[in-house]
Amino acid sequence: MKQEIIFNLPVKNLEKSKAFFTALGFSTNPQYSNEQAAFMDIVGGVHIMLMTEGFFQSLINKPVVNAAEGNEVIICLMCDSREEIDSLIAKASAGGARIPHPPEDHGFMYDQGFEDLDGHLWNLVWTAPQD
Repeated sequence: MKQEIIFNLPVKNLEKSKAFFTALGFSTNPQYSNEQAAFMDIVGGVHIMLMTEGFFQSLINKPVVNAAEGNEVIICLMCDSREEIDSLIAKASAGGARIPHPPEDHGFMYDQGFEDLDGHLWNLVWTAPQD
């Protein structure tokens, strides 16, 4: 099995969502993108495929969940430092994300999350190196 993960997310406005995630530092892979979907590299083998709601709906036989009203998953990204989390949260907030709670500092772990433009939940986590 190839060690890559792709999260497929329905979005209301593909161009706005691409701009939002580009501002966070994600890059678009044009080879797998078109007017209905944008394949974006997050880090290493982790990607998101942003899909217009209509295209996403064509691939499933259930209703598309309105992520602003209910969630099925929280996407968690491990970060290299507290500062990286703070920087990404600031960029997400500037791009229109909702920040549901202040950062949580547990000493050995630091985390904070955001809700993207379509209501999908993202959590950013840093853990202290183990001795």
